[in-house]
Amino acid sequence: MHPTGTARPTRSRFWAYVALTKPRIIELLLVTTIPTMILAAGGWPGTGLVLLALVGGAFAAGSANAFNMYLDRDIDRLMNRTKQRPLVTGELTGRQALVFATVLGAVSILWFAVLVNAVSALLTLAAILLYVVFYTMVLKRRTSQNIVWGGAAGCMPVLIGWSAVTGSLDWAALVLFAIIFFWTPPHYWPLSMKFKKDYAKAGVPMLPVVSSDVVVARNILAYAVVMIAVTFALVPVASMGWLYTAAAAAAGAWFLYSCVQLYRRALHPGRGKLAAMKVFHGSITYLTVVFVAVAVDPFLPF
Repeated sequence: MHPTGTARPTRSRFWAYVALTKPRIIELLLVTTIPTMILAAGGWPGTGLVLLALVGGAFAAGSANAFNMYLDRDIDRLMNRTKQRPLVTGELTGRQALVFATVLGAVSILWFAVLVNAVSALLTLAAILLYVVFYTMVLKRRTSQNIVWGGAAGCMPVLIGWSAVTGSLDWAALVLFAIIFFWTPPHYWPLSMKFKKDYAKAGVPMLPVVSSDVVVARNILAYAVVMIAVTFALVPVASMGWLYTAAAAAAGAWFLYSCVQLYRRALHPGRGKLAAMKVFHGSITYLTVVFVAVAVDPFLPF
């Protein structure tokens, strides 16, 4: 058989499975894990443990995302943003996706149970169930607050990372959880504003679908304010130093300004483009800056 005749399907199938895991989302989740582990350890927790947590976390997130694509394959066909996903294009069947998601999830839980600790394994199971059952199956198609409460699943990597180091949880871990919890709406609602016609077509009641741009922008601003306040709560709880405090203040002021601009443009649409995606991309930069500061701060002498 001609070599290209075998290589192409294999390559296509491999990348289809990779696409099932939503690798870009996994990258963002793992960005928060390493700084959390450093903070929990008060320094570098060890390369071996970090790699174990990252690999197990990637498996867990990939499993949850694959389950999500399996369950949402009907609405993915209706949305321009998701119509190239492998279950829509036919690169993979629903059965293949379901088996893949199940195996990957089971491996992730066993990975943490055997190689890390039982607390991390239980939190990994909880994270998968939160995203698959609580968000995808229960909330997503029923309420405009879906991303608020369903977003708790995206906060779980910090708890898993903390417990991987300590074998337990602490107030600092819960504050980090809260930062990501309040960050999720200002991160996801601007994206939903951009693609609200897609969500409306698919019958998904995201907040921008059922409310005006002004209401959505006001909610984004409110969550951003609470999120920034929570970042400062970490200072006394985890004894953070000047670098983290300065980074949280600077990044918070910068991101808050972009949220205010979004709200102003929603109030006065004639003054310029809404630029919701600017806030979306800015939210990623903001979270990265805050968690890089979390990672660096423990290494400073004062």
